[in-house]
Amino acid sequence: MSLFEDATATPSRSTDPRRSGGSRRFSVGVWALVIALVALLVLSFLPTGFVIQRQGPVVNTLGSAENTDGEEVPLISVRGAETYPTAGALDLTTVQIAGNRERTPSWFELAMAWFDPSQAVLPIDQVFPAGTTTEQRNEENAALMVDSQKEAAAAALTQLGYEVRSHVGVGALTEDSPSSGILEVGDEIVSADGTPIGDTAQLRSVINDGGGDPVELVIRRGDAERTVTVTPVRSETADGPVWIIGITTARDFDFPIDVTIQLDRIGGPSAGQMFALGIIDTLTPGELNGGEQVAGTGTIDSAGTIGPIGGIRQKLYGALDAGADYFLAPQRNCDEVVGHIPGDLRVIPVATLDDSLAALDAIRTGEGVDDLPVCTVG
Repeated sequence: MSLFEDATATPSRSTDPRRSGGSRRFSVGVWALVIALVALLVLSFLPTGFVIQRQGPVVNTLGSAENTDGEEVPLISVRGAETYPTAGALDLTTVQIAGNRERTPSWFELAMAWFDPSQAVLPIDQVFPAGTTTEQRNEENAALMVDSQKEAAAAALTQLGYEVRSHVGVGALTEDSPSSGILEVGDEIVSADGTPIGDTAQLRSVINDGGGDPVELVIRRGDAERTVTVTPVRSETADGPVWIIGITTARDFDFPIDVTIQLDRIGGPSAGQMFALGIIDTLTPGELNGGEQVAGTGTIDSAGTIGPIGGIRQKLYGALDAGADYFLAPQRNCDEVVGHIPGDLRVIPVATLDDSLAALDAIRTGEGVDDLPVCTVG
């Protein structure tokens, strides 16, 4: 080989330091990518300890719903009183939970939900307390829905001037209850130490005022009344010691007319306000909402007090997507509403059924809408 040829020969790949360094960097990059993909795959199979809360179905209380037989029936029906045509919508809003203790969302699903303002990532213990199965939670929510319907009917009929009698019954006996063998599930508690009992708060007050002394109860079992005596036991709570008789109560009402609400596969107490408004609209001439689409949420008791609920932000998105222009929100949820109202949805805070009716009157007439309250922080 000539000197010229030897001097101009190209070095082999193995001896080029630049190519060698690039090759090593490429290898490191490939391995980093492989490790990241493997880690992501492993994470997708690990339980996360979180669930996702997102908007659920929106249901018009003035419309119809599918019953357990798959038939479309009026969501609110009344017998024993004249009813009137309605228009527009009084929508109840709901939330759905993605995941449970048996199957939690993947980390990828959680990351997607985290950056979606219409969804919320919640600790699983907040939704499914330790020791509570999905079936038990569903049963509890179904019971809360039944109670909310009764309270809504009582609030609506009382608002319309009907006489509604409430009474407290025995829903269940706790373990080692001092009432075992004395009270039975289904007993109605008529009075305690001579005080007529119309709600659980009254019963609790009488028991605690006695400071542990035996409590004389008049109960109604079937068609007969009887007097029994129960000695309370002391119980420690986060708010201090209390006296209890070891029962959970079930509140019920005697209604002068028959109001039936048929809504399956939705649980919880948060539809109470919209049920009450739907009942009032059904029983009064004209259109309570002026034919507009109004959505809302909130618990309600027989006195017409509207209470806070969970998932308010997801319900706002559900209402907007369903086409609502107005949203009646519990006043006590306002801190969660401010800064999180989607689109041009008009959110109106309410604390009582009277507040809700006043808001609907403004929407119906178009007078005073701009003067309706808005949510503020604090």
